[in-house]
Amino acid sequence: MEKFIITTGKTLDLAIAAALEELKLDRTSVSVEVLEQPKSGFLGFGAQPAKVKVSYEADEPVAVPAAALSSASRSKPKAQKTAEQSKAEIKFEAKPAPAPKAETPAAPKAQRTERKPEKKPEAPKPQEPKVVKEYPVAEAGSTEERIETFVKGLLEHMGSDAVPHAVKSGDDIYNVDLVGNSLGMLIGHRGETLDAIQHLTNYVVNREAGKRARINIDAECYRQKREESLVRLANKVAGKVVRYRRNITLEPMNAYERHVIHAALQDTPDVTTYSTGTEPNRRIVVAYSRYRSTEK
Repeated sequence: MEKFIITTGKTLDLAIAAALEELKLDRTSVSVEVLEQPKSGFLGFGAQPAKVKVSYEADEPVAVPAAALSSASRSKPKAQKTAEQSKAEIKFEAKPAPAPKAETPAAPKAQRTERKPEKKPEAPKPQEPKVVKEYPVAEAGSTEERIETFVKGLLEHMGSDAVPHAVKSGDDIYNVDLVGNSLGMLIGHRGETLDAIQHLTNYVVNREAGKRARINIDAECYRQKREESLVRLANKVAGKVVRYRRNITLEPMNAYERHVIHAALQDTPDVTTYSTGTEPNRRIVVAYSRYRSTEK
């Protein structure tokens, strides 16, 4: 069941952060709709906070079975009898009662005892061994070696013991995996630290090399997970745009994330996307375009 809350803040990021703090959820578990942009006003007058609508999936409430309620009501202890009622029962029992006719007692029915099958202890499931990815050793003097040497030195200056592994995947395209512990600090908020490492590596390596190479740096498959999360967000927002026939503005994203949103919705009927604003607050608008598409 989808629910939502509306929060405000001095900026869009603060309004979103307030909602996430209240819901105790992370950013990938919710969708954000910008209701009002923040306005600074003039000399402090007419200022208006940012207002966002944060939607999330809530668990359905578990109904209490009626059988449990009836059994609970039957389990209540009966009220104790008063002293007067007990005296009346004593007097009533003192009167001689007619002797009952002798009846042949019925033979007690043999109770059938059902033996429950004993549960055999389940054997522990064998744990699957973790598959350790193997990387080829970079050749001396190769671009892969230059990439690994630079990134290794950069990570050491950052206080990380992660190890970079560079692999060529195409014409002048190199994928670098960071392997180690505590990789979260190398990823950063929404991958900002990882993007900075990638940008710096591309600049230094290409400045020294004769031809330009494209270097992609990843850690713990973050970029793949982030891309899948953005695709889910895009489809969810597109469904709302078509259902309610109104445009929805997403939160600010970098160029790569905006490209993922545009690509995910480029073939979606009745929906178009475009970017607005300037960096670093450039964002995507998912717009309803049924009338525009029928005119073509």
